[in-house]
Amino acid sequence: YAMLLSLIFLIVLVAAVVGFVFRHEIKTNFESNLNLALRDYNVTADRHSQAVDTIQRTLHCCGVQNYSDWERTEYFTQRGIPRSCCKSQDDCSEEDLKNPSKAKLKVFEDGCFSLVTSTMESKMSVVAGMSFGIACFQLIGIILACCLSQYITNNQYEMV
Repeated sequence: YAMLLSLIFLIVLVAAVVGFVFRHEIKTNFESNLNLALRDYNVTADRHSQAVDTIQRTLHCCGVQNYSDWERTEYFTQRGIPRSCCKSQDDCSEEDLKNPSKAKLKVFEDGCFSLVTSTMESKMSVVAGMSFGIACFQLIGIILACCLSQYITNNQYEMV
């Protein structure tokens, strides 16, 4: 049991170190994937499109850097900026969303990439604290498992 806990502890430790060391590559990868999701955005039940809509609605953002990122997509030529960018769903018409100058007043201006990364960085201290707490419990479990193993070994020799 102690060996299993030690293995899990080492895996978590390695994952944390790798995440910290490659954090810039993770950001770059996220930005390129978000750009791809915008480029391939459509109204069908595609999970990438749903993810973009969810991010835009939840964080009140639009596009990668700003709302004008949508102007370079095929979706924009057909339908304009998606409704998930609208500040108010009642005040957004399809004509407004097709016109970038009118859309500027009706959609969120901030880009999603900066909001997602700042949200992740602000929550990083909570994640680090929880990880440290779990690691402490794992270490206590390892120590207690080793003590129990030693106690059982010592008692077997005394009984014989």
